[in-house]
Amino acid sequence: MTLTILATEQTRARHPDEEGFVERGGVRVCWERHGGGEPTLLLLPAWSIIHSRQWKAQIPYLARHYRVVTFDGRGNGRSDRPSTAAAYDDAEYVADAVAVLDATGTERAVLVGLSRGGRWAVELAAARPERVLGAVLIDPAIAFVAPPHPWWSYPFDAELDTDEGWAKWNRHYWLRHYRSFLEFFAAEVFPEPHSTKQIEDMVGWGLETTAETLVLTQLGAQPATLEEMEAILRRVRCPVLVVHGDDDRLRPLAIGAAVAERTGGALVAIEGGGHCPQARHPVKVNLCIREFVESLGGRGR
Repeated sequence: MTLTILATEQTRARHPDEEGFVERGGVRVCWERHGGGEPTLLLLPAWSIIHSRQWKAQIPYLARHYRVVTFDGRGNGRSDRPSTAAAYDDAEYVADAVAVLDATGTERAVLVGLSRGGRWAVELAAARPERVLGAVLIDPAIAFVAPPHPWWSYPFDAELDTDEGWAKWNRHYWLRHYRSFLEFFAAEVFPEPHSTKQIEDMVGWGLETTAETLVLTQLGAQPATLEEMEAILRRVRCPVLVVHGDDDRLRPLAIGAAVAERTGGALVAIEGGGHCPQARHPVKVNLCIREFVESLGGRGR
């Protein structure tokens, strides 16, 4: 279905050539299509703290060469914000991606996923290999292949007697001090100097959803063990490129290296890069994506 939306937003370098929505289980997910070249690149959503504007530094460049499809992940942007944790299971995001491919007439695509989107790209490539030409995983949020992050030392659901540092990764803190959490988190995502604009963007996008919604996204089902995640990674047969910031304070470079090894993929480390190098190092990331796509040779929609 096509959709026309009039909304106040930041000025864009490139507006979509087509937009629409898919609906699954009563949840509406909005998509955009930019450009008409081949192959199609599906730029997946990340955690619902942000939406598809995360790709604003990629779309104008990539759409000059390829057909680029994006969609707002459920929980933010123009997509719905369902009120149950089950609606944020990994399987729902993967199914949304397949529905968007269907709605845009895309038989096969190169997947590009950031953070949780990298995990969903892996899960989609493993479950539906006939739909995937290749996968670019940017700082993938695959938790079980590296030492634990400091936030895991704090229980998410418990009332804590501190709110210092990563103790802010706590449902009660989010519900009481949502903007403060967003500001802390964005600063950790962007450790690079001169990241004021990117931090402001992330906080602004985070304010387009709610603390209650983000809590639900933490409760949705995802691979629960190393063994389960390893099994998914072993089923990935398409070419893989992992791009990872070497100063990522959320998902260390060791995660990207381990994912590349387990999928037989290549690893590019972004020197000085944090968790969102596509925003702070867009030229490097864009060229990595294009070189990878060109290396695939054959074209397909």
